[in-house]
Amino acid sequence: MTTLDDESGPLPASSDVRVGVWGLGAMGEPMARHLLDARGSLTVHARRERRALTDAGAHWAPTARDLAAACDAILVMLPDLPQLDEHLEGPDGLLAGVEGRELLLMIGSTSSPVGVRDLAERLPDGIRVVDCPVSGGQDGATAGTLSIMLGGDTADTDLAASLLEPCGTPVRLGPLGAGEVAKACNQMVVAATIVALGEATELAARSGVDPAALWDLLGGGYAGSNLLASRRDKLVRGDDSPSGIAKYMVKDLGFAADVAAATDTRPALLPALRATFDEIVERGLGERDIAVTRRFTAERSDD
Repeated sequence: MTTLDDESGPLPASSDVRVGVWGLGAMGEPMARHLLDARGSLTVHARRERRALTDAGAHWAPTARDLAAACDAILVMLPDLPQLDEHLEGPDGLLAGVEGRELLLMIGSTSSPVGVRDLAERLPDGIRVVDCPVSGGQDGATAGTLSIMLGGDTADTDLAASLLEPCGTPVRLGPLGAGEVAKACNQMVVAATIVALGEATELAARSGVDPAALWDLLGGGYAGSNLLASRRDKLVRGDDSPSGIAKYMVKDLGFAADVAAATDTRPALLPALRATFDEIVERGLGERDIAVTRRFTAERSDD
């Protein structure tokens, strides 16, 4: 396994940075593949080893400590910050592998902006944090076309942008936490759009209108969107087999509500969206794809 020297000092140039990925789920694994292909070397850590990655040349780190010891920069693709926090301390924790060196921690999780800033304040000097949540879903992760929303100091986000470019389009949006604010805004738009698409599809079907013909026609106008292009077939077929699962919207919209409260913003739509996705979960549909909004509309209509 690759290891770092114990010498402290600034991070090397981006071409020499040793990169790692922590979290190899639906988003993390394809992002790791792009980084490995682009850099030729990568260290990965997750709850279980992904043999397809290690067979392709990635180094496996059994613990967070091993990951930190092998890397100058780590992309964290865990569900949220608590999953990171529980592996920071202790003999096998991330901090034990840093030992006073410089480390760039890139938080790709959709998380609270306040929580990201709190994490940065709690970490030792030398561990620099940027937030870099992504949009584009599993399709975008696989294709390397994600929108990557960066927040942090300029020098740190410049380095993060250079490292993450194989995964999509990274853009700095402001200081630490700005990326998470942007992701909250993104999720508000996605939630509103998928609810409208699900309701419109069911309404059309119950009116004797072919949903496929409807979206072929309307998709070229103002109703068109990347989300419609991505979920059109699922909505038409009533297929909500999991991809981007609906229950995560509950957390994401909660973060949007936190941002609204912190900025004295009084949204009219956000509370309705939160209530909608809360009800989706309460009905046992939270593990389905977000295209479940059509099924959800049908069930409510039949109650």
